[in-house]
Amino acid sequence: VQLVESGGGLVPAGGSLRLSCKTSGRTYNSYTINWFRQAPGKEREFVAGNRLNGDHTNYAYTDSVKGRFTMSRDRAENAVYLQMNSLKLEDTAVYYCGASRRLITSTLRLSSVYDYWGRGTQVTVSS
Repeated sequence: VQLVESGGGLVPAGGSLRLSCKTSGRTYNSYTINWFRQAPGKEREFVAGNRLNGDHTNYAYTDSVKGRFTMSRDRAENAVYLQMNSLKLEDTAVYYCGASRRLITSTLRLSSVYDYWGRGTQVTVSS
């Protein structure tokens, strides 16, 4: 299983970035892929996602990004995306996509239930 994130970079506060996570068709059809992030010295935290790759509407978001981040999925591209607007200093982190076959609504925010991870893409928000 291979997950490849891209789109990170250095952006001023208030700016925007669009992250991508691409995989194979087999992985996309077998696993649910969601977004996490990890800031220096902190645990990996859930950012956005839902239980099924086939669900393109009912996304959950961590409270700190609601109204600013938007997740989307594209089955034709075998990809998931994270549009990040109004970026804040505290959004600085390495952003990862994770894949799991065993998500239920109550556990999709837990990094421990994800089986595979990409290498991550660094997002740095400057003042």
